[in-house]
Amino acid sequence: MSPTILLCFLIGYFLLLIIISFVTSQKSSDNSTFFVANRNSKWYLVAFGMIGTALSGVTFISVPGEVGAPSGNQFQYFQFVLGNAVGFIIIATVLLPLYYRMNLTSIYSYIEKRLGYYSYKTAASIFLLSRTLGSATRLYLVVIVLQRFIFDTYGIPFWLTVLISLVLIWSYTFKGGLKTIIITDTLQTFFLVLSVFLTIYFICNSLNFSIPQAFETIKSSSYSKIFFLDDFLTNKFYFSKQFIGGIFVTIAMTGLDQDLMQKNLSMGTIKEAQKNMFTFTGVFVILNVFFLSVGALLYIFAAKNGIDIPLDHITGKPRTDLLFPEIALNNLGAIPAIIFMLGLTAATFATTDSALTALTTSFCVDFLGMAKAENVNAKDAVKKRHTVHVVFSILMFLVILVINALNSSSVVSLIFTIASYTYGPLLGLYSFGLFVKKRGLHDKLVPIVCLLSPFLCYLLASNSAVILGGYVFSVELILINGLITFIGLLFISKKTDAQTRF
Repeated sequence: MSPTILLCFLIGYFLLLIIISFVTSQKSSDNSTFFVANRNSKWYLVAFGMIGTALSGVTFISVPGEVGAPSGNQFQYFQFVLGNAVGFIIIATVLLPLYYRMNLTSIYSYIEKRLGYYSYKTAASIFLLSRTLGSATRLYLVVIVLQRFIFDTYGIPFWLTVLISLVLIWSYTFKGGLKTIIITDTLQTFFLVLSVFLTIYFICNSLNFSIPQAFETIKSSSYSKIFFLDDFLTNKFYFSKQFIGGIFVTIAMTGLDQDLMQKNLSMGTIKEAQKNMFTFTGVFVILNVFFLSVGALLYIFAAKNGIDIPLDHITGKPRTDLLFPEIALNNLGAIPAIIFMLGLTAATFATTDSALTALTTSFCVDFLGMAKAENVNAKDAVKKRHTVHVVFSILMFLVILVINALNSSSVVSLIFTIASYTYGPLLGLYSFGLFVKKRGLHDKLVPIVCLLSPFLCYLLASNSAVILGGYVFSVELILINGLITFIGLLFISKKTDAQTRF
């Protein structure tokens, strides 16, 4: 596929997003519009748009790539997805009612009211760190594809590709914020879903399969095993590890994450927000079945056509998350190549634009106090918000460069590793706040507990084979991290005569 055609497509795509941004922010671009879209979002738009934000380029490329990984992943990821579904239901029934009852702009304001000032700043700081690392990793994935298949042709260095990507995202989010993103994410999710189904069609057409034949072939292939119930201690794909990990990763990465919750808080009522979450959950599960099916078809296609897993430019080792772009862009023809690039771009930028807005919101509200009545309409409030937006864009740029220098693993595994260590303390903080009544904290000691917990968790995971009789941790490590934090908070807690209940 000609890099020039793909580049022209990308330029046209971003021009469309910038036009949408201009239209949606024309009437209002104040902080209320940017932070919570004036709290009048339509639930069905948010539900559909959240699919693109939650799935991201990682699901689009890395999940299909891992189906045929040498480690024998197959469809094990679906065990994790089932846990995700349970986690989304818990968010809808436990956390959303809490956030709406308190009328929050930043969800970390709950921690301030329940646990104290230092606990609040710690929770917000954990989010800023977690989301910056996670979003940078997601964007890194699409940038290496753009670099490999487009910008290398023109001799453009990797750092400049990253910078161009972030400037484009900043250009359509800095003014309208969440109000713009709800519209653009709806459009990008449509492109993402369309791309998945068309990709299945194009691969089936190349293999001379009908759709029923394709799914029968997948079912009988060596890639379709879902449930792993052998060797509980050493198998990181064991069902309970993936399922439990999926529940708590979802609660932490969605329910305790300003990014996705910010969209839920932009609706008028709790009923609409819950309707959004339940609808989103069903579509999320179904779409992941199709992503895994794409992965099986990719490996069947590769085996038939003698295509090897592409090698990483840095390490020289096979990199499974490059198989999809290799086949789509070089082996299926012009239209499938454009469809693939459309889906990849939509998936990844839907995640990154939302993350930049959430990072900006959290810092402005949690550290600059912009949600307070005396600050929300201050003369310099919008200017400060613009500055924060630029700073986080620059920070994400630097993080991507570091990730590119250090990472050699599949991006999906890297993201969940980051989540296990960074989001775990949030689980501990919210669990303490929700379930421990009539006890407060020595607030100034909370940051120490939240720093020690990931460190102890890392030591445990690194030595689990020796300490726990051969046990190997997977994504359920986030639960252990949260539990260590919770126990640490109990040690620094104190009885109180009265406890505010939320």
